[in-house]
This record gives sequence, structure tokens and C-alpha cells, in this order.
Amino acid sequence: MQNDGRAADGAANEINELKWNFRVLGMTCATCSRIVERALKKTEGVSFASVNLATDSAFVITSPDVTMEKLEAAVKNAGYEVAKDVPEDFDEMRYREARRNLAEILAIGIPLSFLMYLHMFFGLHWSWYRPLEIILGAAALFRCGRKTLRGAWIALSHKHTNMDTLIALSATASWITAILNYAGADIPSFGAVGVMIMMLHLIGRYIESRLRDKAAKQVKTLLTLQPREARVITDGGQVMMPVEAVKADALIRVNAGERIPLDGVVEEGASGVDESLLTGESLPVTKSAGSEVTGGSLNIDGPLVIRTAKVGDDTFLSQMLELVRDAQGAKIPLQALADRITLKFVPAVIVLACLSAVCWYIFFPQLTSALAPLSALMPWPSGASGPAAAAAYAFIATLVIACPCALGLATPLALVASAGEASRSGLLIRNGEAVQTLKDADLAVLDKTGTITKGEPKVVKWSAPNEALAYIYALEADSGHPLAKAVTEAVSPHPYDYPDSMSETAGEGMTGRWGSDEWFVGRALDRSFWKDAPPASTIVEVRKNGEPVGFFAIADSIREDSRAAVSALKKMGVTPMMVTGDGSETARRIADEAGIEEIRSDVRPEGKLAVVREEQSRGRRVIVCGDGINDAAALKAAEVGIAMGTGMDLAVDSADIVIMKGGLARVVSAIRISNRTSRVIKENLFAAFIYNIIAIPLAMAGLLHPIAAECAMAASSITVILNSLRIIGSAKE
Repeated sequence: MQNDGRAADGAANEINELKWNFRVLGMTCATCSRIVERALKKTEGVSFASVNLATDSAFVITSPDVTMEKLEAAVKNAGYEVAKDVPEDFDEMRYREARRNLAEILAIGIPLSFLMYLHMFFGLHWSWYRPLEIILGAAALFRCGRKTLRGAWIALSHKHTNMDTLIALSATASWITAILNYAGADIPSFGAVGVMIMMLHLIGRYIESRLRDKAAKQVKTLLTLQPREARVITDGGQVMMPVEAVKADALIRVNAGERIPLDGVVEEGASGVDESLLTGESLPVTKSAGSEVTGGSLNIDGPLVIRTAKVGDDTFLSQMLELVRDAQGAKIPLQALADRITLKFVPAVIVLACLSAVCWYIFFPQLTSALAPLSALMPWPSGASGPAAAAAYAFIATLVIACPCALGLATPLALVASAGEASRSGLLIRNGEAVQTLKDADLAVLDKTGTITKGEPKVVKWSAPNEALAYIYALEADSGHPLAKAVTEAVSPHPYDYPDSMSETAGEGMTGRWGSDEWFVGRALDRSFWKDAPPASTIVEVRKNGEPVGFFAIADSIREDSRAAVSALKKMGVTPMMVTGDGSETARRIADEAGIEEIRSDVRPEGKLAVVREEQSRGRRVIVCGDGINDAAALKAAEVGIAMGTGMDLAVDSADIVIMKGGLARVVSAIRISNRTSRVIKENLFAAFIYNIIAIPLAMAGLLHPIAAECAMAASSITVILNSLRIIGSAKE
């Protein structure tokens, strides 16, 4: 690959660049996706393009002057189409079609294969067998395999080849031998072999389609979480309207048992809200006036009146959907090797098949004599009686042995299986390279608040003059930091005037100016407050014009899975290191509770980046896991950045992997998936290489009967498919 997912994400954040996500129809193999990707990259104004066969998706970054019509034209010129109006159940429809084609080809192929078996091994000959072979072969090719033939024709008409070319050529050539044999030509009939080729090819397509359908359900799950309508409170009463029409700052009512349609803040009412599908937390969270709620969560107990804060593309669900769609365009570096090889593989096989046929036809006596000793060792030699028969044997066997090409299935099937496993484990892989890189990591830099801990800190003690409370609330109410939320909950809402100016410094705190007075709430500098605070709490200091006037002592408990996750990381050879802006005493308490030995405390945002750079300079491959603005730079700099899905937008945008459900245990799951996926892909590629290196020369030498070649081809493809399925369940090992 010329670029990877990290480069794409970085480029997309540049000013005046556009991101495009769309589906491409008609691709059937790695060569197809490579052709489309190359066509998009050659388009003027395109800085990055990635086409993923496993999800039929393209991810493109362009300059502002590039239009969708221009990208569509590039795809069309390559021989494929951009899907404009894709039904929501497109993947399921494709799966049903694959299942129907499979049922039809099995109804044709199994009886014909059985008759061929009786004909070849028991000498049972029927006058009606040859016509039946021709008729059923035509049905298999032109009925069941029509999409394969169409894919081959599209490729050839645009002067390139793909795996459909190989399937169509080998199956059609085999069927034609049945016609020639029936017409009296001295050529053996391989009509049944053509049916078997198409049957095994459609079995592979069915399995691949089934895996794709399962992987696509992660998007469907998100889509079904958001209601289509919201109950909006107006001056004239309550009105049901589409969620797309609801504006920010509108009041909506959500009754018990209904899903919350949009992100917002509770104005009235109290209820338990089930956020498990979004955050992974199994217990309902109590929501009351002032509590934030997320669209898609389920209101359980009583009615809530909510003031909408985010609508349209800004909602949490919409952002997660966008991340999913971006992730579907990702590929991994291992796939580049298979893509480059398959681009040359098909034409090479066709040339070799033609060359072997010509050589056998011209040099039949010489080759027969020279290869007689080897032929005697083969369990099922071709036994050709003349030049034409020998040429047909070699030509058909060479084509059959190379298709549908386990090499073409090796990477896409493994990636689809890993994407499904990641989704089931509450993970979203935004950058495909992370799948390959994660397994090599040996250091995990972990943020404290919201990552190791629950991110729900509570004030356990505080002291501040009454005159300061309105200013404190005004500053902290506009901050999204978990500590700020804890402070606002402690002081309760206070009427306040907006400051003349206000700013937030990541890792430091909030500063606001009212007239000649400057107020600050954030990192503590005055150590005298610590003696009045409970042990191991985080101190938030209040200063007026630079002078300390109060403090808040805040404590946060660790997530239920943090200790077990830290232990699992150590067993994997990954050293956990907690890096936090909190003081050493607080950091040590949390670290001891989680089982972490390496700690860096009192670290500012730029310090986290420095820690990552320092460890990388020592040769370590670093994972960073965090959820705040102060983690964004470190997430981007690490080999793999992992963000909590409920964290700050900038952290999520900077990450390679997003944890959509659960806590640190998902990091362990991600590493396990990475290990298994990389191992499976390497095994698949190795098996495909060895198979083709050994089998193709044997077929060209006329030492493999086409039936034996068919069995070997089927065995290699089935081996790759079954090996890819081993990824399922790897997250829980």
C-alpha cells in the first residue's frame, strides 16, 4: 500500500480536504479492488484512496475541487459502479442471492459428480450421459455462474483480468470439451469438471457473503439504536417529528421504555437509563436534572424532558457510524502483498496454461517419453492417448489448479472474520494497520481518569468561599473534563454571568475574567491544600487573581476489569505504564489497586507525548490508551492509539482503535485478535504460495488429471476458509 489508515486520518484532518466513503459494486476479488484503487489514485486531486474488497467500500481523500461525479467516472472507467442508493439490507440481500445460487449449483453439481464418479471408476456408460453433461454444464455456467461470467467480461472489456476471468475460462473450457467430445473430436470430456469448478467457487462465495453479512450487522445495530422520530415539546403541545428535523436546544419528551432519540441534558424528571449498547456498562445509570444523556440509550423507569445538545451529524451515534464507515475502507499492509501478486497471477496462469497446451501438442512424443518415470509415480496420471488430448489435459488442469485461487481468499476472509470478532468484542478498528502492528507492542501507556478508572470522579471534600461558587460553576459548566463535572455536581447550579473572556488549557484547567478579576479552577499548585484532603485524592484548586482561595478533593474508583486486564497484559509481554496528570500519591493508589508498577505522575499533555517519544527511542513499540483532549497527541504518536468511545471527540479522532463497549479488557481482546489475525493471514498466504508453487508445474507437465487438480484446488480453498474462521472467538482466549 502506498498509504495506510494513519496517513489517511492525518490527511483528513488537514484544512480544505474532503473525505469520501462509498460502496463499489461488481468487485469479486483482490485484483478488482486493486484496479479500482489504482483508478482512484490516478484521479487528479486525490491524495489518498483505499478500496476494501471485504466490505465493497472505498475511502478517498481529495482536494475541495473534486466532485463525487469525478470519482464515479474513475470507478466506471475501471469497469465497476458506485452504489448510489444502497438498500439497508443490501448485505443480507447479497447473502440470500449467494445462498440461492449455492442451492441451485448443488442440485446440479452433486448428481452430475456422482454420475461422473460411476462413469470413471466403475465403467458405467450411458448414452444419455454426454448430452446431460452438456445441458447441466450450460445451466451451471449461464444460470448459477452468470455473475462470475459477467465479472470476467467486465474485466476483459477493460483490458485487465481478475479471479472471475480464471474461473470463467477454466469452467467454460471444461464445458466446451464436453461439446467437442460429443461431436466426435479426439478430446476427453471435462464437462463435469466445469460444473465442479463453479460449484466450489460458489461455495466459497457463499461463505464469504455470510461472513460479510455478519460483519455488516455492527452498522445495522447502531442504526437501529436511534429512533426515527422524537416527541418535541412546543407551545402548542407535543409534536412527533423526524429526528432529522429536530434542532439543537429543543425540548423533547421521552417516556419510559423508549429510546432517547438525540444527545442532550435532562431538564425534568429522573429515571434509570440503560446505556449498555453504547458504553458496555450493564447496570442502568440514574439520570436527573442536569445529567447528560446519549441518543440510542434506553429510558427505563420514568418520563424525561431533555434539552437537545447535539443533532444531526454531531450526535454520538452519527459519529460512531461515521467511524465505522471510515473503518470499512481500511486495509492492512499484509494485504498489499496479496494484492500485488494477484494482479499478475491471473494473466501469468493463463499464459502458462496456453504454453503447456502448445508444448504438449507439438512435442507430445518427446514429453511423454521424458515424463514417463514421473507419470508412473502419480496416483492418477492423465493417460492422454494423443497430442490433442494431452494438450487438453494440461490446459484444463493448469487452469483448474489455480482457481478460485486460495491466494485471493487468504487476506479478505481473515479481515472480514477479524472485523466481526472485533465488533462483537466492542471494538472499532479505524486504522487497518493496527491489526498488524498491535501484536508487536511491548508497552501500554494508560491514562488514569476514564481509562483505568470509571471516569466518574466524585468530590469527597471541598472548601471555597460562597462568593466564589458562581464563578466556579460558570467556568466548570463549560468544560467537558470529568473532574469539572464532579465540581459542578458538588457546588450545584448557581446563577452566573458569562465571563468577559474564558479559555481552557488542556491538562491545566479553566480560566475566566470578569472585569478586573481573573478566576482559575484546575491543577493545584498550593501544596498546603493536600493536608486537608483525604488520602490519594486529586486536588482541584480555585484561585482568584493568582491567589488560592479554595480546593476540591476528588476521588475516582477503578473499572471492574482494569486489574484483570493489567494482569493479562503482563502475561502477553506488554508492560503497563500509567501516565497521569494527577499527583504521585493519587497515582500510586490507583496504580497499586490496578497492579501497575511503572508510573509517571504530574505529567502535562505535552509530557505524555514526550513519554511516548522517549520510550520509542528506547526501541519499545507503544500502545497508548486514553480518552481526553490531553491524550490526543500521544494517541497519534503511538504505534497504536486506543481511545475510549465515550471520551472526547479529539481523542477518538486521533485513535486507531475505538473501544465502544467496556474498559481495559478490550485492549487485551484487541491484542488477541491482532495476534490471531496476523497469524492466520500468514498461514493462508504460505499455504496458497506452497500450493501453487507445487501444483502448477505438475499440472503443466501433464502429471495431474483435471479431476485431481479439482480436488486439490478445492482442498486449498476450503483450508483457507476454515483457517480464517479460527479468528472467531480469539478475543476471549
